[in-house]
Amino acid sequence: MKRDAASQSMDSELEEAICKLAWLNFARARGDVDSCAALLSELKVLLTRIPSLPPSFEKTPNAVEELKIARAIYENAVILSLKIKDREALERNCCQLKEFYINTCGMIPPSPDEYPFLGLNLLRLLAENRIAEFHTELELLPLEALNHPCIKYVVELELSLMEGAYNRLINARQAVPHETYVYLMDLLAETVRDEVAECSVEAYDYLPISVAKKMLMFTSDQELLEYISENGKSRIAQSISTWQNPNLT
Repeated sequence: MKRDAASQSMDSELEEAICKLAWLNFARARGDVDSCAALLSELKVLLTRIPSLPPSFEKTPNAVEELKIARAIYENAVILSLKIKDREALERNCCQLKEFYINTCGMIPPSPDEYPFLGLNLLRLLAENRIAEFHTELELLPLEALNHPCIKYVVELELSLMEGAYNRLINARQAVPHETYVYLMDLLAETVRDEVAECSVEAYDYLPISVAKKMLMFTSDQELLEYISENGKSRIAQSISTWQNPNLT
């Protein structure tokens, strides 16, 4: 009787998760971020009561379906983190999602979005200039992953970064292989600009606005001045504030 009761309880939790996930997908399609956040919070609490999930991986009667549902929930969590531009949540959700991709191999069918999300995680590390971690994660991927367009795209970005081909890297934003990559490409552009600015302030006492604008890949003087203003308290901005010298042309 106890086993039957436990089985019925798990069936109930699985049904609840399926229902809430459907509502989550509906809210995401409508662009209702607040509803998505509320549903994800409820779903994550629900997942803590399911023993078939990592790290336990208990072989429950519904283990396959539960693992698939949980993986879909964390894929949604990553997307929401991008939409609200929460970098801490993005890192946390990427790590939790990766657990399903790596440790459920052979237990459930692979997700069609696995390589796009793994590529997204690589891009996250690149955008944060965490190059050593980037290479560690890259080495953990299976060989066939390296041929996927999303993985190849990020690997080529890293090559451009190492070569100092910053224009090529910035222009790559126009050819993102997945819509979820846009936010992180913007972060990568910021990282690249900061790197160029750091090098420039060491190399030059001052620069004409026109040269600084081109070097940092801005299209207008206003964009450059806003960049300086927004980084007002950073070492970069303190150094490049000399670029606003009124005698410069």
